[in-house]
Amino acid sequence: MRRALFLFMLIAALGATSSCTNTIQGMGRDIENAGESLQNL
Repeated sequence: MRRALFLFMLIAALGATSSCTNTIQGMGRDIENAGESLQNL
C-alpha cells in the first residue's frame, strides 16, 4: 500500500512540475513578444 501511494505521489509531483514549466515558458514567450512589439514602434 505504501509503495502504491509513493508512486502516485511521485507521478503527481512530476506532473505538477512539468505543467509549471510549460506555463513559465509560455509566459516567457509572451513577454518576449511584447518586448519585440515595443521595439518595433
